[in-house]
Amino acid sequence: MLQNDEITSKIAAPMRLNLGSGKDWREDFINADLVERVNPDLILDICQPLPFGEVISTRRFEDFVLSKGSMDLIIAFDVLEHLPDLVTAMKSCLDLLKMGGEMQINVPYDLSWGAWQDPTHVRAFNERSWAYYTDWYWYLGWTEARFKMIKDEYVLSPVGVEMNQNGASLESMLRTPRAVDCMRLILQKIPVE
Repeated sequence: MLQNDEITSKIAAPMRLNLGSGKDWREDFINADLVERVNPDLILDICQPLPFGEVISTRRFEDFVLSKGSMDLIIAFDVLEHLPDLVTAMKSCLDLLKMGGEMQINVPYDLSWGAWQDPTHVRAFNERSWAYYTDWYWYLGWTEARFKMIKDEYVLSPVGVEMNQNGASLESMLRTPRAVDCMRLILQKIPVE
C-alpha cells in the first residue's frame, strides 16, 4: 500500500525503456527486468506477448497504459545474448517503439572472449545478425514496420587495437578470433514501404 507522500511524489513515466536493466539501473528510464531482486520498475519478459492495453503500475511513476508505439527509445545493453526467443523480443521492441524511435544495442561479438564465457548466453552476434530485422523483415511476417540500421560499430579488444595500429582492415579484424569484443548499434523503427 502506498502512503500519501509516495502517491504525490510519483511522476509521469518516461517513454524510454531500459530493457534488462539489472545492474545498469537508470533514473530517467523505465527499468525493466525479469529479476525482481534488481528492483526494476517493471517485471517484464520481452520474449512473451506484451500486455498492451493494460495499466502498468510502478513504485516510481504514475500508472500508464502500455501501448504500441509509445516508446521513444529502448536500450538493450548486454541483454539480447541471454534471450531464448530473439525474434519475439525484437518484434516486441518494434511494437513498443514509436515510428522513428530508436533501439540502442550492445552485444558480444561472436568471436570474442566474452561471447561464450557466460553460461547464460544463448547466442552471440556478428555483422550479419541483423539482416532479418532490417532488410529481410518480410521473412518474419513484418508488414507495417521494420528496423533500419542507423549505426554499427565494433569495440576492439587489445588484440584488435594492436591489429588496428598495424594497419589491419576492419574485415580482417572481424575474422580474427578475439580481436573484437562487442558490437554497438542503433536501429530505428521505420515504416515498410
